[in-house]
Amino acid sequence: MRPVRLSTPKVVAAASAVLASMALAGPAFAATTSAQVKPAFHVQQILNGMTLRHTFVPSGTSKPQTEPLASPDDITVLGRHLFTAFQNGVGPQGEPSTDGNTDSTVVEFTASGHVIRQWDLHGKCDGITADPGRGVLIATVNEDANSSIYTITPGAKAGHQVRHYHYNEALPHFGGTDAISIYHGQVLVSASAPGTTGTAAPQPTYPAVYSVVFHPATHIASVKAVFYDEAKARVANVGSSLGKVVRLALTDPDSNEVVPASGPRFAGDFMLTSQGDKEQIFLQPSPSGGLRAGHRLQVLQLSQSVDDTAWARSWSGRIFGADTSGDTIDVVTGPFRPGSVFVAVTPCDADNAPATCPAAGFPANYLGLLDPWTGHISRVSLSGAAFEPQGMVFVAPGWNVAIG
Repeated sequence: MRPVRLSTPKVVAAASAVLASMALAGPAFAATTSAQVKPAFHVQQILNGMTLRHTFVPSGTSKPQTEPLASPDDITVLGRHLFTAFQNGVGPQGEPSTDGNTDSTVVEFTASGHVIRQWDLHGKCDGITADPGRGVLIATVNEDANSSIYTITPGAKAGHQVRHYHYNEALPHFGGTDAISIYHGQVLVSASAPGTTGTAAPQPTYPAVYSVVFHPATHIASVKAVFYDEAKARVANVGSSLGKVVRLALTDPDSNEVVPASGPRFAGDFMLTSQGDKEQIFLQPSPSGGLRAGHRLQVLQLSQSVDDTAWARSWSGRIFGADTSGDTIDVVTGPFRPGSVFVAVTPCDADNAPATCPAAGFPANYLGLLDPWTGHISRVSLSGAAFEPQGMVFVAPGWNVAIG
């Protein structure tokens, strides 16, 4: 390439503006340019729900039946193994499936897809995460209404591993609960499907996220609002609106995660994805490590609706993902560029999606690469098995999980 000669004040000013925008975007510019050279990402199926079974008693009967597992969703890591929840056709308010089943099945498995054990939970399990400090899994059921929450302690004696908790009050957002994150020692849960049994969302009194405290003696889980669906936040998208204070209008709080310390932006923040609204909301901890809202909230507006987010932490890690429509758990191999932000893109879950979906302009789920400065999402080129991700987790070398 020939060197550019800057010979006029206008050209100098234009070049300075470009350089300034590049400096403002920082690693976002590098992420955008690196996305143009697409690595050879490969997908392999390691687990298929159709090869697994669970036993249940159909609603309204007393005779046990067995069926294959179906519709895995959220996925997490505890110790040396991975865990996912198959929803088995149960409805979002706990309604029986077409064959009368009302149980989801949590499955523990290795990185190669070898199943260790499984547990049935009453209801549709839409959120599951690990609390390594306590050595437990936490799972929510029924993301639209009639919700409750479970803990599973894999290391406990048989018969003492699963505990079922009910919330201490009728959830004030008139919906259900979904994804879970452990943030500064607190259990944070998405307040999903606001207004299902009340006034339509958004509403200023509807919590978007709850902090949950478990009371084992009473099997009660107390909830406390962290911030609300109409809280104020600052726009995080780079551009003319960067830093502008806006009022949120959340209608679909869904997935949540904690941004790793190595994240290219929002490092260490708690992140809530409002799936239908195409937004991610970031909550910074206070200097003392507690939780605050108000001016500490930022909102990144996305070009697509997304479910889970996975941050690449090394070149040679793995993304483990749940393909809900395919009933499979898949693994994506890289190489990954550390700091890249991968998302499960869900066009049919956007608020403006047509009733019949997929459709023109609204394809099936796909793996995307998110620019955390602009909110733009590009499709990742994949080889191997078909992959329509919903839940995802990135596992890096050096973790207890042996990924080969």
